[in-house]
Amino acid sequence: MIVDFHTHILPPSVQKNRETYFHNEPAFELLYRPIKSKIIGATEIVNAMVEQGVDVSVVFGFPWRNIDTVIQQNDYILEAVSRYPKQLIGFCCVDPAHPHAAREVERCLSAGMSGVGELAFYESGIDETALDQLAPIMEICRQRQTPVLIHTNEPIGHAYPGKSPITLSEIYRLTQTFSENKIVLAHWGGGIFFYAMMKKEVKNYLANVFFDTAASPFLYDPDIYRVAAGIVGADKILFGSDYPLLGPRRYMKDIENNKLSDEEVKKICGTNAQKLLCIG
Repeated sequence: MIVDFHTHILPPSVQKNRETYFHNEPAFELLYRPIKSKIIGATEIVNAMVEQGVDVSVVFGFPWRNIDTVIQQNDYILEAVSRYPKQLIGFCCVDPAHPHAAREVERCLSAGMSGVGELAFYESGIDETALDQLAPIMEICRQRQTPVLIHTNEPIGHAYPGKSPITLSEIYRLTQTFSENKIVLAHWGGGIFFYAMMKKEVKNYLANVFFDTAASPFLYDPDIYRVAAGIVGADKILFGSDYPLLGPRRYMKDIENNKLSDEEVKKICGTNAQKLLCIG
């Protein structure tokens, strides 16, 4: 089974009239004003999964500031999962800064969603304020033992839309603060997996942390799969395409040509996600 752990879908109203959603949503405008930035819905992703050989996709929306848009989006995710229960797994996406974010997370998880994410702090990074905002959400997910997917990125290198002013220290503090949570760090965790090689402390705080591969062809040499598997183990890596940004096939050649064992490839492409999401 191939599980894509990182994909985005949005309601038809956003697909058809994205410009009307730019007001007071600077992060959404930054990422989606370019017309080449694709916005798709449930039917489109299911069709793409058939074409690209993906069995299950984890789907989520965008961390809107506007709570009404958040609710509309999460309701759409719930409806999409009810239409395609074998193909789609829904995550609740919110802006952690909103005072009703935790209440929305509770509503969505109670309604059948399987996790939370992709949570992002595009403008601030994951500073102390962000950790405080995350705390009630993380506590809900800790109690329910549901995974939380958090946007991270490498703190150096070229700039691109959506790259936040995040530091490795902030990412590490996140894992320390919420060490009992099941955390998935998007985009290879900004490279923090390297420090799992340290003899003291770090391994303990990364014990419940997974790393997804989203946007990898844009960011890293193909060897990253073999290197990361050698450092943290293949059982800590989750295939995620960031579709519709990139299609799954862009990843598969790199994964399969990385001198990984068949068992390691199976773990990265599906088994790990199955265990984390408790699906057969």
